[in-house]
Amino acid sequence: MTTAGQQDEAYRTARHNIGVLLAAQPDVAARIVPATPEWTVRDLLAHLVDIARMVLGRLSATPLADTFPSATADVAELLAEWHRVGPMVEPLLATNDVRAMLMDAYTHELDIRLALGEAWPTDHPAFDDALDLLVSGLGRAITARGLPSVRIELDGRQWLAGDGTPAATVSGHRLDVYRSLAGRRTPQQIAGLEWSADPRQWLPAFEWGPFHPPTQPVEAPVRR
Repeated sequence: MTTAGQQDEAYRTARHNIGVLLAAQPDVAARIVPATPEWTVRDLLAHLVDIARMVLGRLSATPLADTFPSATADVAELLAEWHRVGPMVEPLLATNDVRAMLMDAYTHELDIRLALGEAWPTDHPAFDDALDLLVSGLGRAITARGLPSVRIELDGRQWLAGDGTPAATVSGHRLDVYRSLAGRRTPQQIAGLEWSADPRQWLPAFEWGPFHPPTQPVEAPVRR
């Protein structure tokens, strides 16, 4: 897990990466994002800008007094606003635990990469905090359903989702596991991860909070 003082760098990386991707392809505004099919690329970017403005208003001693027309702004205007607000909100991340904002930005960076046909990042400073938050959410869903816990193994490290002694271990490529936890993989794809036991009893727990696994694949597994 990164420290709170490193979350600003991790968020800045996601913001920078998305900005570079979209500035290089200005004609993709209306493209549907497969992982969030109700949103276009422009809609997803507007969401990220709105979240940044909301968090800044909540954490800053001098909240934003202006308004911004995110519902009608184009990609260039949205990027300009995010680059204006980002340097104001990022220093606040050093003293506030806002992993939900970080996880959201990183997850949507991956969504945009998929929509634009760009390569997955091999490494990213947001990965650990985002994964920690997703494992916690899965763990609460597992516990709420009265299921035994699951051990998650990635890159020689372990996380526990749920309470008590784990009844299964799941592993796979780090992005396959992450995207499964973030509601981007179908139940069949989740079951196709490397499980030490029959995964069927745990599959419903992958639907929790804002995450709803698609019924049809929106992306192919990375595999190891």
